[in-house]
Amino acid sequence: MHMNVAPHLLTEDRAEYERVLDDALSTAHARPELAGAGTRLTLAQLRSLTLNATTLVTSAAASEYDHFVKVREQHRAALGTRTPASPDRPGPDPGPGPGVVAILTVMVPVLAGAAAVIFLLVGAVMHAVAPSVAFGATLLTAGLVFGAVAAAGLLGAAAGLLVTALRNSPAEVSRSGAAAAAPDDELSRAREAWRRALLERGILPFLRDVLAATTSPDAGP
Repeated sequence: MHMNVAPHLLTEDRAEYERVLDDALSTAHARPELAGAGTRLTLAQLRSLTLNATTLVTSAAASEYDHFVKVREQHRAALGTRTPASPDRPGPDPGPGPGVVAILTVMVPVLAGAAAVIFLLVGAVMHAVAPSVAFGATLLTAGLVFGAVAAAGLLGAAAGLLVTALRNSPAEVSRSGAAAAAPDDELSRAREAWRRALLERGILPFLRDVLAATTSPDAGP
């Protein structure tokens, strides 16, 4: 038997529509307006009729469904789950990464410190052996300069670590989590609103009308 799909009902939501229908049929015995379900018509017959009338049934909750689809698309866009750029239309170049900066941050203090130690040791030895030679004093001065550069590099690295730690602080993580939870809550509310409208204004009235038609004098055998 062919089952129509409503023009506005996306394929991915077909299963959700059927779940709402199955939930309604499973509780039909507890709904006075569905008296006769399972007797005048079997649940399987009612399910088949409702699936064949998908266009009519879902149109009763069209506005809620359109809102649900819109919120879902916004949520997916926020999570970056859209189709990636094709090879013919590559995305923007992310630019150079932080690798060069990180290497310089680590290497500058190390190299400057090593140079400072060498110049200071050699300069101290030369100054002790030949105090009158000016080259020893020059090496000591160079060693002090490289020592200052090493100290500045260490301070810069420490500042970078501090900034990174603050950026990844629990407060930032909490704010990010709250921002991600808000769309989730809105999406859940939109889905539930559609399900409720689909059940109350679409599925239940259709089932009630079908059952009523089976008791009508003009319903036929």
